Parts: sequence; structure tokens; C-alpha cells
Amino acid sequence: MYARIRIKDTVRVPPPRLGESIVDVIKDLLWEQFEGRLDEKYGILIGIEKINDIGEGKIIEGDGAVYFDVDFTAIVFKPVMHEVVEGQVVEVVEFGAFVSIGPLDALLHMSQITDDYMVYDEKNKRLVGKETKRSLTEGDLVRARIVALSLKESDPEKSKIGLTMRQPWLGNLKWIEEEIKKLEGEP
Repeated sequence: MYARIRIKDTVRVPPPRLGESIVDVIKDLLWEQFEGRLDEKYGILIGIEKINDIGEGKIIEGDGAVYFDVDFTAIVFKPVMHEVVEGQVVEVVEFGAFVSIGPLDALLHMSQITDDYMVYDEKNKRLVGKETKRSLTEGDLVRARIVALSLKESDPEKSKIGLTMRQPWLGNLKWIEEEIKKLEGEP
């Protein structure tokens, strides 16, 4: 889920940057330190909204830099177990599909797409239901639930998120729209 959070941290401003606007320098340094970083507590930092407070600068003997305690507001994305998310299919492969859910991609295994048996159509790069003939292709928008979550702070590329669409009102948004029309009695 996306969230707005407050973070307190210490920022080291190197000597060559001390003549610049301290707010601009601290914002730049916060971006360098946090942008795209995965933190198990906060998730992935998407953006720094504002700097709330900059404390008094501290100098450490032997280091020409100045250290500032900073309180700032950030926008983060942190996937949560059992959360319902919407995303876009970015790749269809033999064993399922990868879905972009914000800054991360999640795996939607073919056994978790529908109750129907799914077959991989290699020529058209899509998954097709054997009985229903419903298909899942690159670019489709889907609604799914997070059922597996393993975030690796030390190596974000090895993080794993597993999805399911085998529950009511989850699936390709086109399929959900079809179901709603059926319930409303439309052809």
C-alpha cells in the first residue's frame, strides 16, 4: 500500500556543499540516500514530499562535514500480506504472468489465475483458459491479492511477491466487468 510517513534521520553535508541552500542540499542528499531503497520497515521510498524540520548542525572532530538531524515526510510503497492490489501485466511466460504493482513486479502463477486450467499460448504470448477461453495478455489490468511476500532489504532484486486471482471479484478487470454486467442483466 502507498503511505505518507514521517522519517527522522541524520544527513551528512560534505564541506563543498556547505555554501549552498541547506534545504536544497539536504533534499538532494536524502534522495541519494533513500530513493528506491527497500527498507523492511517502510517499504520502498517513492518520493520526498517535504522537509519538516532541520536540527542544529553538528561537527565531528576530524570530519569537515556538518551533520543535521532531519525530520521529513515521504511517500512509500509497502506491500502487505493479503492486500488487494491492482496492476498491469508486464510479461506473460510459460508458468504465469508478472504484474507491475507500483515500483515492484509480482508473480501471478498460472495455477493462481482462475479455477479454469490455463494453457500458455506461446505464439501469442498469452495464457488462455481451457474451458472459459478467457485470456491474460501483456497490458491487461488485473486485481489480485498478495499471498506470498518476501522482501529482501539487502538485495531488492531477490524480493518475491506472489499473487492470486482465484477469489471472487479478483481477476482481469475485463472479466470482472463482464460479471457485473451479467448480474445487472445486461447481455
